[in-house]
Amino acid sequence: MTSWTRTPATALALLTTALLGWGVYQGVAALRSDAAQARLAPTLNLEAFLEGRTMAAVNYVLAHHLPADPWVRAAGGLFRWGIFNSGGPAVRVGCEGWLFLTEELRPFDGADSAMAARVDALRRIQAALEARGIALVVAVVPDKARVHQDMLCGAPRSAQAEARLPALEAALSGLPQAPLLPALSALAARAPAYWRTDTHWNQQGAATAAAAIAEATRTLPFERRPGIATTRAPTETEAPADLLRLMGLDIIPDPWRPRRDRQHEATTTVPAGEGGGLLDEAVPEVVLLGSSYSLNANFHGALQQALGAAVTSLAQAGGGFHGAAAAFFGGATFRETPPRLVIWEFPERVMGQPISPAEREFLDGWR
Repeated sequence: MTSWTRTPATALALLTTALLGWGVYQGVAALRSDAAQARLAPTLNLEAFLEGRTMAAVNYVLAHHLPADPWVRAAGGLFRWGIFNSGGPAVRVGCEGWLFLTEELRPFDGADSAMAARVDALRRIQAALEARGIALVVAVVPDKARVHQDMLCGAPRSAQAEARLPALEAALSGLPQAPLLPALSALAARAPAYWRTDTHWNQQGAATAAAAIAEATRTLPFERRPGIATTRAPTETEAPADLLRLMGLDIIPDPWRPRRDRQHEATTTVPAGEGGGLLDEAVPEVVLLGSSYSLNANFHGALQQALGAAVTSLAQAGGGFHGAAAAFFGGATFRETPPRLVIWEFPERVMGQPISPAEREFLDGWR
């Protein structure tokens, strides 16, 4: 065989060997990661192996934890956004770099019955708290797509999503509420209330919502304390950008993606003995049951400053409507040292979404 036929064959063999080696490295690295070990550990026994659970766990790890995955997702996200101006299935692209969560825009099957079940439980909880002398104030966080609908710029919004908040407000009639939409809309008319590249409110929006809640609780009896103050970091840093992460563009530099928001991070300090932690010796007079909105943009701190009181926060990322409430009402803190005021924050968009088995159990527990 002549050298000119051997050279391409050799090159192909070397390339194939390199690709196989790279693939083996990716697989081994994935299986050795902490996340993979946590998933695999419960399946490393004969019973799990014979039932196929071990192989299922391995397949999951290889599908989700390869070292190259972030860059593969980034390449796909960059292609979708750069060529088609698309954010993929989870994100809708508006104008001027504004991004919106698809969950805010799409309809859900059975939305009316899901909302009714949640509101019914909320009414029962409010009655149970009132019987114990505990006040409840509900704070519904309006969708970013509602507050900044002028930035949707053609991103489709379903009729169900459009009607959701008015329907929810009507269903909640008679319950103590802190209306957030008017205050956030007034802010949005002159400045952003939510981050462009994150689904949550920004610091101005969080402070505005906190002020609206404080106004709604102005006449309620709980201990107010002076000296709560908020400071801002002198150095500007990147703000949260969960929508860029969902697009796969969180590791891509700004010139190649929608520009990430910037912030001067805020920190609120509460005088000694008034911090809102579960381990404090003082009885928590105000408790915040919240979603990820309560964990973002210093909302917890802004709420403490607006109320002039320490607030125990039980907010949960991804907690939706019931997560924080289930943990609190089922815990010893509520039984042994009940607060005087419960502020229950939840996003508008979750109220019509399907009810999980765990949430169904929570809702049925209040019948």
